[in-house]
Amino acid sequence: MVPPGGTAHVAGGTDPPDSGTMRVFRGPREARERRAARIPGAALALLGCLPGLAAVAALALCASGVERAAETHARPAAADRHSAPRPPIVPRSAWLGDAARAQPPPRYDDEILAVFVHHTDTPNGYDCADVPDILRGVYSGQTGGRDWDDIGYNFVVDRCGTIYEGRAGGITRPVTGAHTQGFNHRTTGIAALGTFTAGVPVPDALTDAIAALAAWKLGPTDTDPRAEVALVSSNGLSRYAAGATATLPAVAGHDEGYQTSCPGAALTARLPEIRDRAARLQGRTSG
Repeated sequence: MVPPGGTAHVAGGTDPPDSGTMRVFRGPREARERRAARIPGAALALLGCLPGLAAVAALALCASGVERAAETHARPAAADRHSAPRPPIVPRSAWLGDAARAQPPPRYDDEILAVFVHHTDTPNGYDCADVPDILRGVYSGQTGGRDWDDIGYNFVVDRCGTIYEGRAGGITRPVTGAHTQGFNHRTTGIAALGTFTAGVPVPDALTDAIAALAAWKLGPTDTDPRAEVALVSSNGLSRYAAGATATLPAVAGHDEGYQTSCPGAALTARLPEIRDRAARLQGRTSG
């Protein structure tokens, strides 16, 4: 469930686009000194035998090569990365059609490090054939009644296990959502269609689909769905002060980042199982 008073008008909310990472920029001289410091001693000795300009050129080439080698070594090889196949996803055009409202362009993050699980707080027991109509109602409530720019969730999953694209911007891209105040950046919001408070049955097809989607979205960053990740809060209305770094589950309930009962006690109780299944789908066998 998207929090009351959440994001309005601007895709991804009022959170600043650069809230996730701080980089230190160094001047050209310091950068040259840092590169030179990483050049092997044997290479420096060889450079001493070269004439002035040739030595400078060779120094630049050598530094560049060493840096590229270090970067290549630091990245996990493709064969060592854990990923999962993309599950079938119904595009938003199939359920929204011409009901789409004019809205600003989508916003994007650089990567996805975590998934937040929600419920839509709508009735259960629906016929899955009626889900497109239900989704249009959710969309209308958020863009009309709450005057948001788009539906807040990146994806919605129904009780039959069908996954629907939610927020606009591209299924495969790291679209900035409006689902978890303070933690919309570098995360994906997956909403279970229905209300899953204590005692409500949670269909296996629904949890299986959430696990498949989480495994796929976390694959590009090689994030273990059972792990914890560091996220920076961009809004003091979350559980954490703006700018604070929070250590949260890679597959978290909405209530981990915001003061809410969402995704409901019944679905929250299934999150460990969802994490384990997502890890298996990524080919992980142990923690």
